[in-house]
Amino acid sequence: MNQKFQNALNRKIQSTPPIWFMRQAGRYHKHYQALRQKYSFVELCKTPELAAETALGPIRDFDFDVSILFSDLLFPLEALGMGLSYADGPPKLSFSLDESTIKKLRPYSDACPELDFQGDAAKATRHLLPNDKSLIGFIGGPWTLFVYAVEGSHHGSLIKSKKLLPLFPAFCEALLPLLQYTAKRQLTSGAELVMVFDTAAGELSPTEYKTHIAPALEKLAASFSGKLGYYGKSLTEAHLPIIEKMPFAGIGIDHRFSMAKLLPDWKNGFLQGNFDQALLHSNLDDFLSASKRHFDPIKKLSKEERTGWVSALGHGVLPATPEDHVKRLVELIRETFR
Repeated sequence: MNQKFQNALNRKIQSTPPIWFMRQAGRYHKHYQALRQKYSFVELCKTPELAAETALGPIRDFDFDVSILFSDLLFPLEALGMGLSYADGPPKLSFSLDESTIKKLRPYSDACPELDFQGDAAKATRHLLPNDKSLIGFIGGPWTLFVYAVEGSHHGSLIKSKKLLPLFPAFCEALLPLLQYTAKRQLTSGAELVMVFDTAAGELSPTEYKTHIAPALEKLAASFSGKLGYYGKSLTEAHLPIIEKMPFAGIGIDHRFSMAKLLPDWKNGFLQGNFDQALLHSNLDDFLSASKRHFDPIKKLSKEERTGWVSALGHGVLPATPEDHVKRLVELIRETFR
């Protein structure tokens, strides 16, 4: 395991933060592109040895401190019987969730074996990882999975999903045991932490988030005694007090927040983030200037004030991001804070 990452999880003071980026194994990376010429996306996810090789590519090329299970957050919907195809563009389900189709979801006993490949992939990845690197797993947030089940995407105003919010508790009755099952498998297979990725979270107001989504998240987090982290895309500062009350090991924030402002008063586990991933597409001089503007205020904090920080992007590495800029950003973080 990586000592810097463990220090961040346990809020031990250190100069240099651990580094990992969401989507660090993805379409921007030549290693991933070469694998995709030979195998389908589903083969990479569901074949443990291939998932491990995909996850290790960025560790070898960019020296991240943490490797991430290579998988997809939508597989629980497939396990529940909704079908899932990655051919011809965005993922597609075989039916949309509504008041009538929710009756078609598979029972837990039939669904959970369909996700065993994620635990197997975590075990294979941990086996290949160097001893000084950490491994994390992930699951999708219940609300995000509900949105995809209803809408077939995470984009737009999510009118249908919000209209069907009364259906969310029944969906969670089927989904939460499945998420708990695969998270436990990942943890017992070598993952030190499992992140809950909630891509659609920011589309809910703080009031609706607290009323409808927080109870499911609290139940999920309470199942794992500090072994689950949480990232919600496009959240606001008004959401944070709600999340702080949940028993997560820590949270990730996107680039809309000031890390320098939040870190000194943050006491709830780790705080991950949050350089704007789009700025990695700038020309070299502009990218370097932007990174300096981002890190200088954090550098002015004391080591004590930076306790728990995990350095990352605001979201994930975007397609066509220059690999040299990813490598340079990792180097810059270590140069700035060593």
